[in-house]
Amino acid sequence: MKIIRSGETHSMKGPEDWFTGTVRVDMLFTAEEPGRTSGSHVTFEPGARTAWHTHPAGQTILITFGRGRVQREGGPVEEVTAGDVVWFPAGEKHWHGASAETAMSHIAIQESIDGSPVTWMEKVSDADYNG
Repeated sequence: MKIIRSGETHSMKGPEDWFTGTVRVDMLFTAEEPGRTSGSHVTFEPGARTAWHTHPAGQTILITFGRGRVQREGGPVEEVTAGDVVWFPAGEKHWHGASAETAMSHIAIQESIDGSPVTWMEKVSDADYNG
């Protein structure tokens, strides 16, 4: 058994290459071998969002606070709110973030394949963000 106490890990600013706007990432856990799952709590200020990206084994996000937006490539921008759960299948190009007026937090859970949990791509344009 392993207990990770609240406050044992430090918050980090979301890297500018991966996010637009102000984003805070708090790593919650990373599995030890042979496990492959990791989880983080991510907080987006209004208008902040990820870049387009994919996950080799998919990703689940659990919206814990506020209002947000999610989109898969070729699909409409969808509004999400606290209590919603979003599943992105393996390899599906997508982005997620806060609404324009309200912050949003979510817990993100994904698995690594060959040591990588995510492939980052281009930033989401304002036109894509606004749907």
